[in-house]
Amino acid sequence: MNKYLNQILSGDCIEIMRGIPDASVDAVFADPPYNLQLGAKTLYRPEDQTAARAVRDEWDSFASSAEYNEFTCAWLTECKRVLKPDGCLWTIGSYHNIFRVGSVLQDLGFWILNDIVWVKTNPMPNFRGTRFTNAHETLIWATPTKTGKYTFNYETMKKLNGGKQMRSDWDINICLGEERIKGADGKSLHNTQKPMDLLRRVVLSSTKPGDIILDPFVGSGTTAAVARELGRQFIGIDRDETYVAAARERVKSITPIDLSGIEVAKPKRDEVRIAFKELIDAGLLYVGQTLVSPRGERVMITRDGQLTHPLLGRASIHVMAAKLQHSVSFNGWDYWSAEKRDGTLVAIDDLRKYIRKIKSDLEKAA
Repeated sequence: MNKYLNQILSGDCIEIMRGIPDASVDAVFADPPYNLQLGAKTLYRPEDQTAARAVRDEWDSFASSAEYNEFTCAWLTECKRVLKPDGCLWTIGSYHNIFRVGSVLQDLGFWILNDIVWVKTNPMPNFRGTRFTNAHETLIWATPTKTGKYTFNYETMKKLNGGKQMRSDWDINICLGEERIKGADGKSLHNTQKPMDLLRRVVLSSTKPGDIILDPFVGSGTTAAVARELGRQFIGIDRDETYVAAARERVKSITPIDLSGIEVAKPKRDEVRIAFKELIDAGLLYVGQTLVSPRGERVMITRDGQLTHPLLGRASIHVMAAKLQHSVSFNGWDYWSAEKRDGTLVAIDDLRKYIRKIKSDLEKAA
């Protein structure tokens, strides 16, 4: 396995992946050929009649849809074999290919977790004005099996999204400017180079430091560059020698960054579970005490650890918070503060953290 780690390998991805041991990779990011089938016709910008950049490379040419399906099945099969049971796969595409890729992926037994819409905030316009401007691409996030205990760094994503749950629509610029890798002619080296911000979000959301990320179509090396930057290991494969050379040079120039202010080491769901009633049993709260919401709503603690409201009746801290906000569900730990006898307030989540620390200290001492 060591001969593959942190290398950009030249050759056919299916053949090279056959040499990678079973269940040895934590994540795959695949940006396969889109099968655009554009032909030789050139599109020109109407304002100055310059030729628009388009994908007409040999690697994106397939004789038929059946050939493309067969190719897709072959590389996805190898990806599934090398993925760990708790690993994950990301693949990206446009309307030209993503439905075919998704269909094959499901046929092979992958379990889809999400489809993500990458909304391009600065998309290429539709020059002819005959269709809607194609302003997005679709990513599929999947696990090798339905039962896989995949990594999802929920708290990290929430932190990067200003404290709110991250949604499945991602507004990110296309790759332009200095980030765009140029060829010897000074023009863009790879027509479908993905922005680093897109890969950063993929990597930070679904992998851990030290994880191995495989990219079977590494192209200009964005996945490898982001993996190195974020403290992950990588395996990159491409059959185009020009891309391979550029990707190798690009990775060499990357300096790993300090992630202490970005990544949240332990998701809340992995922390010791504390029941609300435990705060009462520990004497941190008492029966009849008032809890106050951020909007000033007041409820009272009952003997069995429920809350009572004069109009809404009795409910748990979570259900009561949801009812007051006319929501389906809500995390009551984030909603309520306890009113102390001197009139000051203390967040019940702070009390939970206190109990959790005591339990953790006792476990360590045992």
